[in-house]
Amino acid sequence: MLTARLDDLALSRLMLGTVQLGMPYGIANRAGQPSYEVARDIIACAYEGGVTCFDTAAAYGASEQVLGQALAELGLADRMTVATKIRPVEDRTFSDAAAREKIEGSVAGSLRALRLEALPLCLFHREHDFRCIEHLLRLKEKGLVRHVGASVMTPKATAAIIGSGLAEAVQLPASLLDHRFARAGILTEARRRGVAVFARSIYLQGSLLMSEREIPSCLEAAIPVRRELEALAREAGMSLAELAARYVLSLDGVTCVVIGMESVEQLRENLTLIERGPLAPALCAAIGRAVPELPDDLLMPNRWQNV
Repeated sequence: MLTARLDDLALSRLMLGTVQLGMPYGIANRAGQPSYEVARDIIACAYEGGVTCFDTAAAYGASEQVLGQALAELGLADRMTVATKIRPVEDRTFSDAAAREKIEGSVAGSLRALRLEALPLCLFHREHDFRCIEHLLRLKEKGLVRHVGASVMTPKATAAIIGSGLAEAVQLPASLLDHRFARAGILTEARRRGVAVFARSIYLQGSLLMSEREIPSCLEAAIPVRRELEALAREAGMSLAELAARYVLSLDGVTCVVIGMESVEQLRENLTLIERGPLAPALCAAIGRAVPELPDDLLMPNRWQNV
């Protein structure tokens, strides 16, 4: 599998998302949380397929514990890069001392759960918590964290985070429908500054993999655009899933695409898609022309209603 680098880390272009391994997740999820045995098989298959990095978070249920146990049992702990996220800092109780305690406690908990002596990548789970970066940098100085950054939701906040010069990585949403960050120049600026970009939600929580009749009412406004994209996929001789995965892989500035799976079969399918590489520039341009500026209520799952 193709790899990219972040300083001393070699990162596979596919970063395995593990939220599904720790809790039921996603509007397209019908099977629920997989058993530990299935999760371990997914992780083993990912390694065999060339995956070298995983995405998790302290807030993803049992994800860190499952990942830590599986990597230890499989003897892969020292061969994989884990990116995790700090539990959100509560606004209502925010103070400098409380933030420091919360961040230190979250990192300590992640180290225990993942069975690591240092976190290779540690991100803030919410973009506005990046204001507490000095506390995370102190943990980096102590050797408990190696690289820092933030998971983000909006281009404006992301521009400020990248512009600070303190973030080494950001995780952001990008998909066939969500072009906000590319159009705002975020990907270009991240590449210029050497900031790694992990693109998540490439299937928009699985909605791009659902049949049209299964799409929830809150996303129905995107159906006409989706039909145009399906037509482009047919013309190119591929499925919408393949178009979706390879499109995000094609975006200049994206280091890894983060994809979560609930079964070994799903993992193998996605490995195949990623191995086919980026799309032709002409097809990427056609996708850009087909997708207008869409409202945040369609693109941000935390704003979806009645799902």
